[in-house]
Amino acid sequence: MIRYVSKSLVLMVFAVGICCLVYPLTLWAIGQTFFHDQANGSLVRDAGGNIVGSRLIAQPFAKDEYFHPRPSAPSYDASASAPSNLAPSNYMLRARVASLIGPIARYKAGAKAGQPVGPDVEAWFRQDRFQGEPHIVAQWADAHNALAQAWTKADPANAAFALEWAKAHPDVVAQFVKDNPATPEPAAADLAVLFFDDWSTAHPGAFPSLVEKSIQPVQEGSDIQSTFFDMWRQDHPDVTLEDVPADFVMASGSGLDPHITLENARFQLDRVAAAWAQDTKRDAGQVRADIDQLLRQKAFAPGAGLFGVPMVNVLELNLELRARFGEPAGSPS
Repeated sequence: MIRYVSKSLVLMVFAVGICCLVYPLTLWAIGQTFFHDQANGSLVRDAGGNIVGSRLIAQPFAKDEYFHPRPSAPSYDASASAPSNLAPSNYMLRARVASLIGPIARYKAGAKAGQPVGPDVEAWFRQDRFQGEPHIVAQWADAHNALAQAWTKADPANAAFALEWAKAHPDVVAQFVKDNPATPEPAAADLAVLFFDDWSTAHPGAFPSLVEKSIQPVQEGSDIQSTFFDMWRQDHPDVTLEDVPADFVMASGSGLDPHITLENARFQLDRVAAAWAQDTKRDAGQVRADIDQLLRQKAFAPGAGLFGVPMVNVLELNLELRARFGEPAGSPS
């Protein structure tokens, strides 16, 4: 009996030593010796040597001076890597894609070829053609309840504004509670459609947007272009628009993909070059040529082009832009 127990103990000690000590130490030594950068997270440092991120994890960039990464379902949170799981038939996916396209869409043909669609979306939004009908804001909220509710959740200021409206309209809230007894204390999202219906009457031709930390009625700007581009598009089905790179509007499976295609980067090139030219007071054409050359230098294709199209790492690209042109106007993000 003792002989069997001793053999088992020796085998256990041997297995623990191999699996928990020798094997990990061997992998650690190989990693630190031959793959030091990858083993330590593929970290990226700025000109001052400070760690600013990883080559493997996307980060959000919103300023015009920077190239923007792919959309991210987990908001670029590496601890919550996930896709959106929205099916092609899901209207929320269509709405998200349309909101991204609206501010950057351009005409492909006709007298306005190459011009942005945004101003026409704003003009269509403001036009007085809804006599006898609710304004387009109310139509939008009534037709797309989920989008109206999402507006109240997009920013705490939106929810607070909707709740302030509710306090000023107790009769409307009371009727809602009467019609929905399972919701005795409605949240801002519950009252979203009613709020927009009333807003549309009080502010025809305007949308509630956050302006300098308060909600104001606006008739133009990115909120109008993003929110109402899809409805404008359906009202203008014959208009031909320029194609948009798929990875500009579609999230990756992880939501953390740090790369964009070279096609996507060149699609953003005019915006980025114009912003840097304005910040640095340099010739816009020369700035564009410099950044285009940078794109060619930073581009690579997996497997020398056998496994994919040319791509660029967004974080590395934006750090190089900052090193060349300095800090952008305003905040650095």
